[in-house]
Amino acid sequence: MARFAALAVCAVALLLAVAVGGAAAQGVASVITRSMYESMLPNRDNSLCPARGFYTYDAFIAAANTFPGFGTTGSADDIKRELAAFFGQTSHETTGGTRGAADQFQWGYCFKEEINKATSPPYYGRGPIQLTGRSNYDLAGRAIGKDLVNNPNLVSTDAVVSFRTAMWFWMTAQGNKPSCHNVALRRWTPTAADTAAGRVPGYGVITNIINCGLECGMGRNDANVDRIGYYSRYCGMLGTATGGNLDCYTQRNFAS
Repeated sequence: MARFAALAVCAVALLLAVAVGGAAAQGVASVITRSMYESMLPNRDNSLCPARGFYTYDAFIAAANTFPGFGTTGSADDIKRELAAFFGQTSHETTGGTRGAADQFQWGYCFKEEINKATSPPYYGRGPIQLTGRSNYDLAGRAIGKDLVNNPNLVSTDAVVSFRTAMWFWMTAQGNKPSCHNVALRRWTPTAADTAAGRVPGYGVITNIINCGLECGMGRNDANVDRIGYYSRYCGMLGTATGGNLDCYTQRNFAS
């Protein structure tokens, strides 16, 4: 009898594990459905956008499936907030919107390459996160199994690779910077140095991680406003709160 009871307990545990695994397997696609993706990025295929036809929903999902923790970790609110933050930041990086226009925050994913291609060529900004610099191309390539040092154009010609580089950057801590993933999930605890530098948990620190030297510690600026606008729009669409500390106006950058 005891043996059968133990087997029954194991069976229940297995069913629960399968149920949890099934929910995780649905992953990002259960939150960012195809229709949601289209609604979030209504102009990505606009004829005015150089990236039209590139950032497909299928490419996004295929890339997300290679990072099991991305958009699948924590509570339902955690998941929504992380995805809103990811799309908020990457939409700003690729925006084709006009600041101050009524539809400013509806033009994410309009570009797939840095416009003037002047930053660290040939390793200028590409993809949703605008991956920049030889070191990032090298590290990202090693992580996803692609030689991006010798083939940097893969980031702007292969949409799955492009999304994977953005997700690699998002999920990976570098130097004294936490991962964007952990910040979005509120799992980052500032060090004494972070506190002294005004770096506090919130969306603003993610901006600091991505583009610290150009946007943080210099007061209110249009780039921060744009990032926050996109994020706020997506939080509203996904039904989650933005949380506090949305900007990095008074934060010293991580490199200081």
